[in-house]
Amino acid sequence: MPHDHSDHPHALLPSDPALRVKALETILTRKGLIEPAALDEIIDTYQNKIGPQNGARVVARAWSDPAFKAALLADADPVLAELGYYGRQGEHMVVVENTPAQHNMVVCTLCSCYPWPLLGIPPGWYKSDAYRARAVREPRRVLADFGVTLPADTAVRVWDSTAEVRYLVLPMRPQGTAGLDEPALAALVSRDSMIGTALVGAPQSNSEAPA
Repeated sequence: MPHDHSDHPHALLPSDPALRVKALETILTRKGLIEPAALDEIIDTYQNKIGPQNGARVVARAWSDPAFKAALLADADPVLAELGYYGRQGEHMVVVENTPAQHNMVVCTLCSCYPWPLLGIPPGWYKSDAYRARAVREPRRVLADFGVTLPADTAVRVWDSTAEVRYLVLPMRPQGTAGLDEPALAALVSRDSMIGTALVGAPQSNSEAPA
């Protein structure tokens, strides 16, 4: 007789991913393998405390405060630590500035080293073999795939993150933002712009905003 797998816990899991996660959480909690309170704390940390909003705040402040920007570019670690952005996957940070003459892009050719405290969990494409191989070999084509076309006289520099050094791109401040405060500036900054695979666009005027 073939073995009946119907009594295995995984056989009881629903097909919907969200329901499967909830079912697994319930099973592990009942077995005493996880504490719901600890799990809630981890989820809250990654949703609200760790993520690209942190990096966006850093960029907005650098745009607004020349002294902060100079210190950040000179030695990022103590500046970021003072803001509370440090720890595992955020050690030895280097911030590189985009200018009209040079556009920067970050990759990890060996694995997926990434500044978690500033950008959160890396996107799937950042970890893909295709991005890791092509970013170094044909960066302009990779940027084009992301919808970024640069002037011919703008150089592209690719920075290879490692376990020892991680990079954050400081994108160029867009025009039309002179009157914006730091929270409004931060709202313009995307995760991809801090990796270098996107540009920061000018804010929409009220008349251009969608209804």
